[in-house]
Amino acid sequence: MSALFRFALQLFPRPFLVRLSQWLYPLLDWWYRGKGFIDPINGRSYREFLPYGYQKQRLNVLSPGTLSLERHRLLWLYFNRETDFFDRPADVLHIAPEQAFHKRFQNIKHRSYITSDLHSPLADVQADICNLPFSDHQFDWIICNHVLEHIQNDSTAMKELYRVLKPGGCAILQVPLRLNQNTFEDDSITDPKERARVFGQYDHVRIYGKDYQSRLEKVGFQVSMLAYAEQLTPEEQLRYAVPVSEIIPVCKKAS
Repeated sequence: MSALFRFALQLFPRPFLVRLSQWLYPLLDWWYRGKGFIDPINGRSYREFLPYGYQKQRLNVLSPGTLSLERHRLLWLYFNRETDFFDRPADVLHIAPEQAFHKRFQNIKHRSYITSDLHSPLADVQADICNLPFSDHQFDWIICNHVLEHIQNDSTAMKELYRVLKPGGCAILQVPLRLNQNTFEDDSITDPKERARVFGQYDHVRIYGKDYQSRLEKVGFQVSMLAYAEQLTPEEQLRYAVPVSEIIPVCKKAS
């Protein structure tokens, strides 16, 4: 199964996999039911989660029921337990919407829920994150996870996200992090195989490090690098399959 998933991830473009998975995951949801792991997004239990990873396969990380990864389940728990995201009507912008969240966020009684991306078949608005077609101070929440590591001019993208966020609003800007180093990028690396070797994935252009917070703060965000998994019990960390090292960057705009 690990080899099959790795083959699919490397062979097929992401938009195709998104479309395919909408037909496939109901079958996976049924096949993997059992006791062992719980997906907090749908509340169902599974005998195992699926492997996932472009370079190195991680075991028991992809939920068969929602296609959520570790970071999605941890963010769901954070939203549910620590915020009013599910309870207070708000204007929400979701960049590169994840399947684990998309339909569920659509069903929340928000004032508006807009999804945006250049290529995703789930996006309402096809747009470049470096030139968003939205008004200043338009959104209470922005969710933009594992996107910035794909963007050449990430500082421009950060400025755009800051621009469209309302004063008092909050942006969740998760990225892959290596906190034992500073951010590393090299524009001369263009070969997909070499990018995968250096940056961890064929379409990544950098590895963010311990200076990620300061990069966000330079554009105006007030940033908290929240190690939210540390607030879960060890049993919950295992049950939901969330690693204690996962960080949620909570980025606010001063009122």
